[in-house]
Amino acid sequence: MKISDFDRFAFVVGAPRCGTTTISRLLRAHPQLSFSLVKEPHFFSQHDLRDSADQQLRKLVENEYLERFFEPSKARVGAEGSVSYLYTPEQMEPALRLWPDSRFIIAVRDPMAMLPSLHSRLIYTGDETITRFEDAWAAIPDRAAGRRIPRSCADPRWLRYEEAARFGTFVERMFAAVGRDRCLVVVFDDLVADTASQSTRIVDFLGLNPIEPAAPRPRRATYQVRYPWLQRLLKRPPEPLRPVLAGRHYRRRVVEDAAGDEGGGDAIEKMLSIRKKLLRWNRVPGVKRPVPLAVQQDIKARLQGEIGHLGELIGRDLSHWLTPREQE
Repeated sequence: MKISDFDRFAFVVGAPRCGTTTISRLLRAHPQLSFSLVKEPHFFSQHDLRDSADQQLRKLVENEYLERFFEPSKARVGAEGSVSYLYTPEQMEPALRLWPDSRFIIAVRDPMAMLPSLHSRLIYTGDETITRFEDAWAAIPDRAAGRRIPRSCADPRWLRYEEAARFGTFVERMFAAVGRDRCLVVVFDDLVADTASQSTRIVDFLGLNPIEPAAPRPRRATYQVRYPWLQRLLKRPPEPLRPVLAGRHYRRRVVEDAAGDEGGGDAIEKMLSIRKKLLRWNRVPGVKRPVPLAVQQDIKARLQGEIGHLGELIGRDLSHWLTPREQE
């Protein structure tokens, strides 16, 4: 595929657990958009291409990004949903060099709800090994110093939970890096309350033809796992086992020659089928665990300034966020 196959891109840039899957599902259904095969390629956050010469940049993006993550399409607008881009906004400059008319959708949410949800998700994906959120929160200083990082973790930055919710800092940096007029901030509360109107708002911002919004899907169920070690083995297998244990999406994202390896023969297909059954068996309904009040108060103390700044940036009163509450 060529750079010229797309006129511009729509990037859903995060944060995690803030409705990016709902937004990506909307964009995937739009006939004017070609959405990436993998929802989150993380390409521009994993590769700092700012010093690349134009010809080198075009060749690398065509071979390692477009060929790997997109299928040929008549759609002239590309789209993907890598939440990590919010935390590396300056590295989106090469994307704008290639597609200057690109747009960025930033999803945000009350950290008091977002952070425990992120922790549960990282347990499920095999990136986190500390099973209680309050213990993972207490481990932030160790993680920041590079300690207690699970070998299975695909991106250790996610384990620094406080960083993930520094919305004021990162939204301001995104505005500065790509331009405020290229950004649309979507608040999770609004997306849940009125998905149809937010969908219309997003499509209009991207300059696309209006479409009939799909009926809202039920909120994705929260799951836990019976055996975290098994989940890590299947979701984040060690490198020697990736060819037979890694799922297609993960393999496409982390294995250099995986873009054209969608078959793999009967043996691989059988192994992937067994893997899927094991994952299904290992999954159990989630039980919401209360966050201790002291931890909630610490979250508020650390992030109140960030949320106040976010409110100023987007002209929105977010004072009800970060409210500690007794939980049964």
